[in-house]
This record gives sequence, C-alpha cells and structure tokens, in this order.
Amino acid sequence: MYLYNSATHKKEEFKTHTPGHVEMYTCGPTVYHFAHIGNLRSYLMEDVLEKYLRFSGYDVHRVMNITDVGHLTSDADEGEDKMLKGAKRENKSVMDIAKFYTDAFFADCAKLNIKTPDVVDPATNCIDEYIHIVSTLLEKGFAYVAGGNVYFDSSKLDRYYVFNDHDEEDLAVGVREGVEEDTNKRNKNDFVLWFTKSKFEDQALKWDSPWGVGYPGWHIECTGISLKHNGEYLDLHCGGVDNAFPHHTNEIAQSESFLGHAWCPHWFHVAHLNTNTGKMSKSKGEFLTVSLLEEKGYDPLAYRFFCMQSHYRKGLVFSWENLDNAVVAYNKLLARVAGLKPEGEVDSAAYDELRGKFAKAMDNDLNTSMGVTVLYDVLKAKTNDATKLAVIESIDTVLGLKLIEKAAEVRAKQAKAAAAPAAGFTVVSESGEENAEVEALIRARADAKKAKNFAEADRIRDELKAQGIEIIDVAGGAKWKRV
Repeated sequence: MYLYNSATHKKEEFKTHTPGHVEMYTCGPTVYHFAHIGNLRSYLMEDVLEKYLRFSGYDVHRVMNITDVGHLTSDADEGEDKMLKGAKRENKSVMDIAKFYTDAFFADCAKLNIKTPDVVDPATNCIDEYIHIVSTLLEKGFAYVAGGNVYFDSSKLDRYYVFNDHDEEDLAVGVREGVEEDTNKRNKNDFVLWFTKSKFEDQALKWDSPWGVGYPGWHIECTGISLKHNGEYLDLHCGGVDNAFPHHTNEIAQSESFLGHAWCPHWFHVAHLNTNTGKMSKSKGEFLTVSLLEEKGYDPLAYRFFCMQSHYRKGLVFSWENLDNAVVAYNKLLARVAGLKPEGEVDSAAYDELRGKFAKAMDNDLNTSMGVTVLYDVLKAKTNDATKLAVIESIDTVLGLKLIEKAAEVRAKQAKAAAAPAAGFTVVSESGEENAEVEALIRARADAKKAKNFAEADRIRDELKAQGIEIIDVAGGAKWKRV
C-alpha cells in the first residue's frame, strides 16, 4: 500500500512500527458549533482510510480528540477561545456547548456512515498529561516561562518547518492583519504550551498548574492525548490540510522534544472542500451542514458518494448542481445493485479477482474514484449475481455507501408500488415483454407525478434509464422499451 506522506511530499510504502498493527490519530473537532460539510470531508476520508486498513488485514487502533478548551480563533495563539465564543453566542456554559456540539458531531458522522474511533477523549480529560509534558519540556530546555505563560522555544530545533519551507517574512506575527504581536515570545515561531491568568481573564475553564491557574494551549492537547492512548510511536496522523501549519508542525516539535526520538513517520492531509467563491467556512455564505442537506431532501450518503468520486488530496468544489449529479449517479448505482439476484454459488476465483482489482486501486494512495469505478466493473463482470453481490458487499465495507441495504429499500419500494398500482393506469411493453419490477417502478413514477413529487418521479425515470429502460407516456398509462 502506497500513501502520500505530507512530511516527505511523496508517495511512500506504508509501514508500521509493529507489523500488522496501526496506531492512528485523527484531529477531532472543536465543539463550539456544528461541523460544516467541508469539515466532514476530512472525517469521511479518514474513515475510508481506517476501513481500508482493516480491509487490508491491519489491526487498527484509532484515537481522536475533542477540543473543548484552548483552541483560539487564530491558530497562532491569538484571539478569543472558540469554546468561550460559542458559549457567549448561545448564553450557555462552555461545557453545555461542548456536550451539545459533540453529540451533534457524532450524529452527523452516523448519518454519513463514519465509524466512531476506538478512543475519543475530550481535551479537558487530560490536564495532568499536559502538565507533565510541559514540565518535562521546561526541564529539557525546550520551553520557557514569560509573562505568566509557558512557551515552546522553536530556536532549539534543527528543523521547525516540517511540511513546507515557509517564507519567514510571511509568518511574521506583526504583519498579519488584526493580530497583535505577543511580546512575550523570544522567537516569532514560538507557541504557547500553557496559558495562565495573565491572559484572557474571562477564560471559563482553568486549572491549577506549577505556573499558576490557567489552561493548555491547543497544540499540546493532541500530543498529550496521542501519547496517552497511542503510546510513544504513532504510525499515522491525519487531519485537514489547514492543520499542517501551525498545528501539526507544533505537535511534532513538542512531541519529539519530549520523547527524544522520532514520533510519527506518516502524515495524511485531506484537501479543502471549496465553493465557487472559495474555501468553505462557518462565517461565509450559507452554513452547509448535514442537517441542511436533509432539509433540502438529500440523503447524506449521496454526499459521501460525492466525496468518494474525488481524490482526497484534490480540492473538491461543492455546488448544488454537483451534488445533484452525484445523487443521480448514486441512485443509478443503487438501481443496478437492486436488480441483482442472490442466486447461485459465489465463484471464488472471480471474487478474488474483482476484490483484488479494488485493492489495487486503493493501494495507490487511497484512490476512491478508481475504487468506485471498480463497482461498475463488478456490475459488468461476466460472473453470476451471487458473486457480484459478495464483491460489492466486501468493497462497501470500505466505501461505506450502504449499497446492499439501500438496494433492499429500492426493491421494497418497487414491491409496494406493484401492490398498489395507480388506478386506471396501464403499463405495457412495446415488445410484449412482461417485467413486474419495471412496471412497478413506472406505476410508482405515475403516483409520484400525481402527488406532484416531481423529484421522486425524475429519480425513478433516471433509475429505469440506468437499467436501459425508456418510458413513453401515453393517454391512460405508459409504454416502455429497452434501448
């Protein structure tokens, strides 16, 4: 299996510290608001990665944090705490905000068929771990106290910029608009490990520490939680591409300085989901959430399918038109799977060949678009339906599109439509062929049109078209033919 490594800027064979076992860490959400579908693209692709590792035979131990304290509105240690901002916005306590939006996040994940990681730990649960790490960094000379805060000293590193060779002038704190320079820092790349009461007097959550009452910086959270649950050697660290700097850069700096050895060899970053006007955010335009997709009549799994059709390292442009196209393709795929009959024995040779074709696509840097293409190859393969269904079920443990389950729902709708045909509505084949399933769908389309549910009528028409069936509306009914 070859995965692109953000730290080396090339595809590399994926290897682990313990053969056959993966220690995996993914940066979780800051639970001050709903996650938008751009945030969720990262979690979708990380979910596919985890499931594909399991598909490939690895034992995976995946850990994720929940940031419920310390993440500031600027990722560079300036601005208001996002959690405090959310609490003020809704006139609730920080912990009430954290619980509500944590629950909302996992509800969205369930709708998108994203597996909950093996370990999920909120930042507020690991204060002792952070204090221990910060104390050790001070003892080793990698940190210093200034103005009441504890800072990491980036000048002690041979290499700070792990993912990119940034232009240092561009990173000068003083030139960033609206950001006040922190005069406590010895170097502009230094970052806060622990804040005390010397900053943000209205901070809601505070703990005793050797340096005064305060709270941890955002970056130390992931180091503490990963070391607690993954151990000293992490195999794979994931997150959105916007986390690479400064968050993941700072994680590496403090983790390796604390441990005294290399920490995580492989970094997996997911590109942004953009709109036609640029990067998606919570503060720009329509706030695109899973709930909004549902309100507009979209199955969240159609959004998952939309994401699967693009490579995780490529920026993906969201528009309602693009999502509509994905819906049509997803429904056609379901219709074709629904048409398969679980008859005969599974052909093991054909099963292995088709499953291997999927593995070959995914082994090439998790190429989900090629993985989806293999689904269509399976449907066209010269083997029996039982084999096709077995391969599809196996592949879908990775893609997570619920193809077998959704196809069963399609068949149930067809059966219901057949049991209650539109009154006085006649369906005939131009060639005289009899096909109860096709006729049931045509009658269901007529019922949908009568109820002015034109979206459903169009969906059924597209479903039949995917099966090679054309409908000709006539007075009192419809004719159909194969094309």
